[in-house]
Amino acid sequence: MNYLIGKYDCKVDANGRLLFPNHLKKQLSATIDQGFVIRESIFDPCLELFPYSEWEKEIDKITKLNPYNTKDRILIKKFSSGMNVELDNNGRMLIPVDMKKNKKISKEIVLVSTINIIEIWDKDTYEEVINSTNIDIVALAEERLGQITIEENK
Repeated sequence: MNYLIGKYDCKVDANGRLLFPNHLKKQLSATIDQGFVIRESIFDPCLELFPYSEWEKEIDKITKLNPYNTKDRILIKKFSSGMNVELDNNGRMLIPVDMKKNKKISKEIVLVSTINIIEIWDKDTYEEVINSTNIDIVALAEERLGQITIEENK
């Protein structure tokens, strides 16, 4: 799968359906028929939408945890608690009601690509989180990305 690109402002209709952006459909054209898995993020107040092929990679990591270890069992439950979702014939996706409620997803949302998955945010929450970050992004980029070297093809 190619990396996903973009940030999209969308609306959720009265039935909890989101009209999936055409640009994302094109980016996911090779795998969109496999469907998606949606889960609540444990890191941010948003939902995470995995193309099914990416979900399988996520589950591969989780299966390496030990279900007889209490801490691992908690992680297994949290990280594997996704639901299958698909686009309907009109290109809409139903956001599960309980997830929508837990992450306070309202009518106006933002879809943000994060390399291989899509985050689904309530628009106000997204803007609040993005604008309230007290991190010096330039210093952070220099610290975290400045040390990475890109190997050139020879």
